[in-house]
Amino acid sequence: MAKIIKVEPQVNPNFVKPITITYEQKGAVKIWEAVISHDAVSILLYNHDRDSFVLVKQFRPPVLNANKTNGDTYELCAGIIDKNISDKDIAREEALEECGYDIPIEKITKVTSYYTSVGISGAQQTLYYAEINDSMIVNAGGGLEEENIEVVYLPLKEAKAFMFNESYQKTPGLIMAFYWWFDNN
Repeated sequence: MAKIIKVEPQVNPNFVKPITITYEQKGAVKIWEAVISHDAVSILLYNHDRDSFVLVKQFRPPVLNANKTNGDTYELCAGIIDKNISDKDIAREEALEECGYDIPIEKITKVTSYYTSVGISGAQQTLYYAEINDSMIVNAGGGLEEENIEVVYLPLKEAKAFMFNESYQKTPGLIMAFYWWFDNN
């Protein structure tokens, strides 16, 4: 089980840049603390052969810091936009890296884009969808060594209950993607 050793301010952060925003609203000058962070992509994967969604279970230190007991979250396969390729190509790369699926680019469709962490960063995330099958598995997934990702198959028949089961720490993007899927299938 992971535990927090210490929490301290960052001096030269790699992925987020703390900033102070001074703005005027209704004639009053106000100040807001925020971070500049990368936009991202996520992809809802439905494995037809297994009648399951393919999720990632990943340790997130900020979640452990917030709840003090468990930092494991259930998420869509996702990644930051930090390369000079299309967002769809990044989603495809993440599906390969994190979940082990080699998905033809034409099988990936855009669902929508939305803003995440609007109170602190306002980064944009673009949601994609792909229907996959076991023939597309080319490796075990798991992400990069430092990511500590577990591939999870959530049976379709359990997905609605999972959405509202608070014992599973999950992202709002995952819940929104499930809503989209159930509304369109």
